[in-house]
Amino acid sequence: MNITILTLFPEMFEGFQTNSIIKRALGKGVATIKVVNIRDYTKDKYGRTDTPPIGGGAGLIEKCQPIVDALRANKKESSHVVLLSPRGKTYDQKTAETYAKLDDLVLICGHYEGIDERVNAYVDELISIGDYVLTGGEIPAMGIADSVIRLLDGAITKESLTDESFNNGVLEYPQYTEPYDFEGQLVPDILYSGNHTAIEKWRRKQALLLTKKHRPDLFNKLTLSKQDLKLLKEAEEDQTPKWESDALEKGHKFIHKK
Repeated sequence: MNITILTLFPEMFEGFQTNSIIKRALGKGVATIKVVNIRDYTKDKYGRTDTPPIGGGAGLIEKCQPIVDALRANKKESSHVVLLSPRGKTYDQKTAETYAKLDDLVLICGHYEGIDERVNAYVDELISIGDYVLTGGEIPAMGIADSVIRLLDGAITKESLTDESFNNGVLEYPQYTEPYDFEGQLVPDILYSGNHTAIEKWRRKQALLLTKKHRPDLFNKLTLSKQDLKLLKEAEEDQTPKWESDALEKGHKFIHKK
């Protein structure tokens, strides 16, 4: 897919495109990113793209003409055009998955005190990344581009996408590395058991607990299965269920080697 970003500060995207997963994805042709300088399209004789608001007020407002002309020159018939705006719906994983199915995505970065209201008539959607104020839409645009590109085939392994936070509406389960004992904090023995069915149940239980504790807003939207309810009951009553004790017993030789 192609992502086109309209911005007054194209240099902000140089590091974004030349590091880590994004660099590799672009190098393999999984996606392309085109960064367009809105300033190149202004008709102002002094090269300005902003002006004080009509009617008075603080700061400077981005003018309509440079943004609209930049958009017209760079969007395709199939483009989905998004304006980064505080009045937009809050961006989430579901939206990222929707965008990852597109062929062409255009992101418009606002800046300064805002943009001319009339720009809204030229976009398909308004998106916000949260209820806080940034100096411009460049960082949100990077966040959206990153979240979309990593979902594309070939960007990262499919296995890495399976159990991530927000998949299926829950946070990801806890992950551990060696050593077994780090300053008194131990890796749960079940992870050494070799019983993958038991490990999956334990991880599901932990994911539910973490979501309930840290993101009750997400937890309250879940439709819990009978097994989910049973797992939560086990956890809340501090039970060691038979499936877990059996897994620990059968896998004790691996656990004792840690």
